[in-house]
Amino acid sequence: MYTLSPSQISKTIPAGGKWSTHISRGKQITFTALEDGANISLLLYNANDPAERYNMPDTLKAQHTSHLTKGHVLMSDNGRVLASIIEDSLGWHDTISGYTSRALTNQKYGITSYQKQRNDFYRSGEENFSVELFRNGLTPRDLTPVINLFSKVYADHEGNLHYVAEHSQKGDTVTLRTEMDIILVLSNTPNPLNPATAYPSVPVQISISEADPVQENDLCLNYRPENLRAFENTWEYILLSKGGIR
Repeated sequence: MYTLSPSQISKTIPAGGKWSTHISRGKQITFTALEDGANISLLLYNANDPAERYNMPDTLKAQHTSHLTKGHVLMSDNGRVLASIIEDSLGWHDTISGYTSRALTNQKYGITSYQKQRNDFYRSGEENFSVELFRNGLTPRDLTPVINLFSKVYADHEGNLHYVAEHSQKGDTVTLRTEMDIILVLSNTPNPLNPATAYPSVPVQISISEADPVQENDLCLNYRPENLRAFENTWEYILLSKGGIR
């Protein structure tokens, strides 16, 4: 399902679905879970130089966290801000579990194939990302650690990872603000640590509209000193490469 108005684009990504697009700086992207138990994995790249992309280690260590929520920024491997989390009803989004493979999908949910099940076969995150990366001039070699929106995974004191099954409820939302022109790549496939034996069927709605400009008191800008430096790096990059900033 896809709707378009002069001020907003809305699209629903069905369970197992994938999507990618170029989004300019200064937009806000709102993800809404349409049922309980959502998980949608995302990758981010600089649209003007895809060699620059979301860097999970730098994002986490700079903000002293293992998960993401409102106030956090998604940093690139060049120390710039690709996007910021400006709203969040959940308070925790997984950064460490990765995405599903074909082997894991077959093992957990049963062997399916397009030849037999057609569009009802169970997709994996790895396959979805590979297809969408190819559509944007990239290859599976450009896969990086993903962000799993709507999922909560934590580590105990022994280092074991735990998936929180009832973390996301129908109607939960998270909103990103783009700080650079980006390539957004999405896969609506299960979190690898989800213990469910039935393939999750949770559609996620995406709405894209204009974002308010960053103000001096912006939470993401001021969350940590490292955030401010990353924003400054971003503004400098835009100023030097495009001849001006907003």
